[in-house]
Amino acid sequence: MNIQPQIVELESVSPRTRRFVFVLLQDFTMLCFACAVESLRIANRMAGRELYTWILAGEGGDSAACSNGTVFKLDTDLSELSRDDTVMVCGGIDVQAATTRTMVNWLRREARRGVVIGGLCTAAHTLAKAGLLDGKKATIHWENQDSFAEEFEDVTLTKSVFVIDGNRITTAGGTASIDLMLKIIADDHGEELGNAVADQLIYSSIRTDQDTQRLSIPTRIGVRHPKLSRVIQIMEQAIEEPISPATLAKDVGLSTRQLERLFRRYLDRSPKRYYMELRLQKARNLLMQTDMSVINVALACGFASPSHFSKCYRAHYGTTPYRERGTQGTARLSI
Repeated sequence: MNIQPQIVELESVSPRTRRFVFVLLQDFTMLCFACAVESLRIANRMAGRELYTWILAGEGGDSAACSNGTVFKLDTDLSELSRDDTVMVCGGIDVQAATTRTMVNWLRREARRGVVIGGLCTAAHTLAKAGLLDGKKATIHWENQDSFAEEFEDVTLTKSVFVIDGNRITTAGGTASIDLMLKIIADDHGEELGNAVADQLIYSSIRTDQDTQRLSIPTRIGVRHPKLSRVIQIMEQAIEEPISPATLAKDVGLSTRQLERLFRRYLDRSPKRYYMELRLQKARNLLMQTDMSVINVALACGFASPSHFSKCYRAHYGTTPYRERGTQGTARLSI
């Protein structure tokens, strides 16, 4: 049975159909792409007319494979677009390798012509590499934040689900594409249509650009102890210059012994051990996602010497930072 939806009366009566050009990088993430396209498709269905169209583009103009192996046939190569088009670059695994010179030059050319350009998931890296985010706010998947911040100092990096700064758009990946598209649809044609699309997607909690990507610390660690959560927050914000357990305890009104007991009770490790794991996780991200030297990675993660860093890294991961760096071509952490 083909059930026809109730047509939503639009606030906008603009006859113009907005075209999106989805630029698929090699090994892009299907989820962020599918969430964006489906939101547009449903908007057309709920409006009863074609509000949005889209084409698939990419380097070479033949096909592009996403990270789960599915191959998409492209409609066009990196040709000249209309100034009214909206470009959405879709990133995923190993975005550094997918960000080719050809792609960067094409993005710069289209940007000079005034085209609105966005990056879904890790594609914020591609936009930043082209210089399109200099002086602007942007976001990227939380797992890529450390490497992005180290490489692109002229970009104001946020932890938001999505960011719209002038004619530049970035998202955190995954279902954040839905939130972005709902915002665009509502801006173009009214909140009623945006809400109707959300209902069709069974999307009951629409996030805005004020919402952050990751779960709250209590939810993430499964512990709702306010002082423990506060200490972990301080740790996460002070990776380069670690703070002693005694100072951490004092900052939240505890003794050092009380802090030790909290960590042992809820996380089965000492504060020192937990802090070390946070620092080593950041170090691994930087090793796998950037070209920073091992020495600079060590310094960025609060280690005074490369030898101490290497010793701690090997004890935790079973390999040295130098060997880890050697595998980065086949073991990127980006998703």
